[in-house]
Parts: sequence; C-alpha cells; structure tokens
Amino acid sequence: MTEPDLVDIHVKRVPVRLWHEAQEHSDELLREFLLIATERKRSKVDHDVPERLTALIDELSNQYGGFSEANEQLLADAAAAGQEEIDLDYAMPADIVEGVRHLGQMLDEADEYCRRGEHLLTLATPEAQVAFRRWFLDEFVRQIAGEPPLPWPDYVSR
Repeated sequence: MTEPDLVDIHVKRVPVRLWHEAQEHSDELLREFLLIATERKRSKVDHDVPERLTALIDELSNQYGGFSEANEQLLADAAAAGQEEIDLDYAMPADIVEGVRHLGQMLDEADEYCRRGEHLLTLATPEAQVAFRRWFLDEFVRQIAGEPPLPWPDYVSR
C-alpha cells in the first residue's frame, strides 16, 4: 500500500478560546449522541442523526486522526497557557475533502436536531462557534483546492 500524497494546510490565527469553547460543546454533544445512539440500538427508536454523526466521527478519526494529534495537543497547551491565538500546520491527504464536507453537513444537521429539543440537554452550537467550525473545516477544503490560507480575523471581517 502506498502512502497518500499529502497537502500542506496552514490554519492561521486560530482563536484559542473559541476553539476551546467549540471543543467543549462538541464533546458534550458527542457524549449525549453516543448515549442516544446506544439507546436507539436497544429500543429501535428512530434517532438516526446521533448514530450517523458518531459513526462518521469514528470513521474520520480512524482514517485521519493521526494527522491531527500533534495540533490537538498544541491547541490544548495554548488554551492552558491562556494564549489568544495560534497557527497550525497540517499535512493531510487530499482525499479528506469529502469527509470534511460531510462532517460539516452532519454538524449542521446535528445543530438542527438540537434545536428541535426532543431528546437532548445540549443546545445547538452557538453562532460564533458555528462560524469558527465552518471557517476551520473550510480551510482544509479551500487549501486542498489550491487556495491560500485565510486567517480567522480576515474570515470574520468579510
């Protein structure tokens, strides 16, 4: 098996506090979705959004998780140190684009599921975190397509 061709991705001026808040919200949502997905398997209740999102995250983590571990640690360290922003560099296989797009769509769908409020304690993702999520994921799509990095402050000011 040959190694995939890697594309350098530069995510510039990541707002560390906003990343941390988004990470906490995602962790909370995923814990709840795991419980719902487990319950769904036992009770045959129709809640497929939690199951599909957790399956997608597992798939992407298994396939690409090793490419982002160092940056996850850099972000955690920056949050602990109170840094305001950080630049991140990734070397990712170009085939991650479809997974990134699918993840963004599933997270939007999960937010809609949260807004319905039927089975969750977790609220939909706050607007600032949604903007951050869309920017962060889009940086991979854009840069794999050959576009230059767009730092967070430039994204926000558009």
